[in-house]
Amino acid sequence: MAKVAGLLNLLLVVSLVLAFAGYAAAQEAASGGKTEVSDVKSNAEVQNLGRKAVMEFNKRLNVKVNPENNAKRLVFTEVIKAEKQVVAGEKYFLTIKATSEDGQTKTYESEMWVKPGDETVHEMLNFAPAAAA
Repeated sequence: MAKVAGLLNLLLVVSLVLAFAGYAAAQEAASGGKTEVSDVKSNAEVQNLGRKAVMEFNKRLNVKVNPENNAKRLVFTEVIKAEKQVVAGEKYFLTIKATSEDGQTKTYESEMWVKPGDETVHEMLNFAPAAAA
């Protein structure tokens, strides 16, 4: 009987530790930690944000002349990876495939911010070629 009580106490302690670990992970995600978006290819919101990031990049090309990298307009292909961070709104860290005017497909990284309570308001914070892996 003492062995059973000891085993039950051990199970209780392990259960509590796991519950607290899960709670801590949820709190980290809720308060600014990045979480990976698992359904990237089928997630319409993420794919639309990637499309908007490429559109914004192209729009900024018309305003800024960028002779040092001879930037060309891009055509959105798809978002291949995404992470989400809760801030004042949500910030998405996207890895995007896009094709340039000369037919070269490359990978880019972008940060997009979405306004809290209004997913139609967004801002591109960054857009650059992805670092070589």
